[in-house]
Amino acid sequence: MAVRLKDIAQDLGVSTVTVSKVLRGSSDIGDVTRARVLQRMKELKYQPNMLAQALASGQSFAVGLVVPDLVHPFFAELAKSLGGALRQSGFALMLASSEEDPEIERNEIRTLLNRGMDAILVASCQPHASKPFLGNSNTVLVLLDRRFRSLKANFVGCNDVMAGELATRHLLDTGRTRIAHIGGTSTSPSIDRLRGYQKALAKAGIHSPKNYIVTRERFEEAGDSAGYHAMRELLSRRARPDAVFCYNDLTAIGAMQAAMDAGLSIPQDIAFVGCGNLRYAPYLKVPLTSIDQATARMGAMAGELAIDVARTPKQPPQVKLLEPTLIIRQSSVSS
Repeated sequence: MAVRLKDIAQDLGVSTVTVSKVLRGSSDIGDVTRARVLQRMKELKYQPNMLAQALASGQSFAVGLVVPDLVHPFFAELAKSLGGALRQSGFALMLASSEEDPEIERNEIRTLLNRGMDAILVASCQPHASKPFLGNSNTVLVLLDRRFRSLKANFVGCNDVMAGELATRHLLDTGRTRIAHIGGTSTSPSIDRLRGYQKALAKAGIHSPKNYIVTRERFEEAGDSAGYHAMRELLSRRARPDAVFCYNDLTAIGAMQAAMDAGLSIPQDIAFVGCGNLRYAPYLKVPLTSIDQATARMGAMAGELAIDVARTPKQPPQVKLLEPTLIIRQSSVSS
């Protein structure tokens, strides 16, 4: 016979209400009691009846996530840490990919809304926020990684201006002066990383030619290929760059391959810095210097925020920015 909340309560000598509050993650339960209840649930392999909870509470205990590309390492790691944070509070995660297509994104959001999500998190590919993301729904919205400053909404992401500054300042510190940038066109991370790059150069009193900035669309899906072709374009310049800050690590991987195919040495002839600090960055032929966005922490923080605003929806939007860090490897500094 299935284990009930009543059974756990009787075993521990507490009320059913107390066990229910632990299951919902309520803050008015003591740590000792919470630990005892969770341990007993684990021992009895208790599986909550989510449908019954939803009917009783008006909540689905489910959160939706829409990202541009589920197989991209950054979004995969983000989803993993987000799911872990939700799981600890008894929430389920439903995933959807927009494939960097605004119309697909809108359709996926509608599907999640129809399934009664308590909150929807979106790393949006929309060019601008001219229309409400969730229509007239009361479902909580949390923007993730990509934001719209014209839209008052919950947001969790990285300080991308700082990321651009950190990368460019590092290249300047290594003695590079002809620093190029391969970046995106419309999303807030690409715009802010470009701003950080320009800000660092301006502080150093260095003028970067306009043709040292090469932009492409859809970097999440085809970053390595786009980076390769963008780098070939940069290598055709009369004054070849001696360093490149790339929008993300996949872009940098493609760009470095183009440089090596052209017979250049990294970092002796040209240095590279990526962004994202993907897990395999240290294991590349030339280990990649990268900006760490604290991706796992970002996902966990987004999960915590989603739960908070789902339980208390009528609160002002919260903006949480994580500070990036520079991880130096051989692509920018000779060993």
